[in-house]
Amino acid sequence: QVQLVESGGGLVQPGGSLTLSCAASGSIFSINAMGWHRQAPGKERELVATITSGGTTNYADSVKGRFTISRDNTKNTVYLHMGSLKPEDTAIYYCNANVRTITYIYAMDYWGKGTLVTVSS
Repeated sequence: QVQLVESGGGLVQPGGSLTLSCAASGSIFSINAMGWHRQAPGKERELVATITSGGTTNYADSVKGRFTISRDNTKNTVYLHMGSLKPEDTAIYYCNANVRTITYIYAMDYWGKGTLVTVSS
């Protein structure tokens, strides 16, 4: 009923920047929090950043000051601008959203399939 599609991943050099996008579509009534998580090879998935419907943001300590999360509620889209990228930022980045659909009164969490970000020279 709800699909999240990420885009914007790719190869970038250390110190560079990249912006990820994630668009939600489907039978959406409203979207609460949206966020980004990442999973590096051999590691568990970890939270990167979240943003509420009102715009309150939260970041992992490892990305504070380098990454910025934002959203466009008119487009049901969340963005992650990543700056000063490091090799340790290499991971698959997953978008998630807490969505209430038009057919169910309770909100549920949905996930995208992920987009690969590789930071390497």
